[in-house]
Amino acid sequence: KSAVLFLALIFVMPLILIFSKKSDFSETENRVLEKFPEFSFGAVADKSYMNGIETYLADHFPARVSWVKAKMNMEELSGKELINGVYLTDERMYEQLPEPDYNEMEKSVNAINKFAETYDTEVYALIAPTSSGIYKDKLQPYLPQLDQKKLISEIYDGFESKVKQIDVYSALYSSRDDYIYYRTDHHWTSKGAFTAYKAAARRMGIGAYTDYEPEAVSEDFCGTYYSKCLFDGVKPDTIDIYRQKNHLTATHVVLNDGMTEEICDDIYFTDFLDTNDKYCVFLGHNRAVTSITTNVETRNTLLIVKDSYANSMVPFFVQNYSKITVVDPRYLKTAVTEYINPDDYTHTLFLYNASTFSTDKNVKNIGLTQ
Repeated sequence: KSAVLFLALIFVMPLILIFSKKSDFSETENRVLEKFPEFSFGAVADKSYMNGIETYLADHFPARVSWVKAKMNMEELSGKELINGVYLTDERMYEQLPEPDYNEMEKSVNAINKFAETYDTEVYALIAPTSSGIYKDKLQPYLPQLDQKKLISEIYDGFESKVKQIDVYSALYSSRDDYIYYRTDHHWTSKGAFTAYKAAARRMGIGAYTDYEPEAVSEDFCGTYYSKCLFDGVKPDTIDIYRQKNHLTATHVVLNDGMTEEICDDIYFTDFLDTNDKYCVFLGHNRAVTSITTNVETRNTLLIVKDSYANSMVPFFVQNYSKITVVDPRYLKTAVTEYINPDDYTHTLFLYNASTFSTDKNVKNIGLTQ
């Protein structure tokens, strides 16, 4: 019987692989799956063709996600605490931050300093800790972890006087017993973003709008950490949207991916709540430029240069500015000055989490003609 089963597996599994429907994207792992490689003699010679086939077969193996989850569970049961760069605990998952690229980080700091010297807009910098920076003491001492408070301090020390630093570490640490970070994802929650917003509003002198009613829109969010390790031992997350209680601000939103524009009238994209990538309810997918026009009667306008941490914080700033333009340098094809003039904005905020800022190579191009 064992021999028959073995032969069946040998012949049946390839047939299933060949004739089964193939997906281009894994919703569970939130990543693009390998396509079948194109044949060329050069690809055969440098072994990239066979390597591509191997990766293709691994990505499209029948019931692949179930096999991967079984493997991850076995590793966790064996006592392994770090899987694909994610630390596993009973309460939450944590990112193992990579060693900073100090050379690139210095270039980013210098670029922001130059930006502040070049334009008349008031420039602010907000570098946010990730959950592993706030809950560092929750990890075993023998697990290597970057001191994010120290890292953020080092980044801030590099800024010149025209770049005003915003300390959110203190506010977040004081609120660490609240639900300020997702358990399965690398972002802060809406409450965490709201905590940071209030600290930023004080520093920027705009006055924090606080009249909100949190609304739970999803209770089964499994985020980026989960996608990396498929560990089911941590409770899924809740996503909240903070709706205004007594004040409704109309918005006109223009989404620009560098090639096409899309116009909508809301900063929340609730269709994403039916997908695995539920965090995209905040501003949708990351894109080059997002422009928001409000009906707030003020001369204040805001330019945000950011990573995805800003996405859930932008809705709070809508109450303070007549216009907000959000720029993500990772998706820019040309200099940002091709899209906007920084001098058109009263305030500019550079908003990044410590992990992204310490490794990203795109910040250095922001705002200056390339």
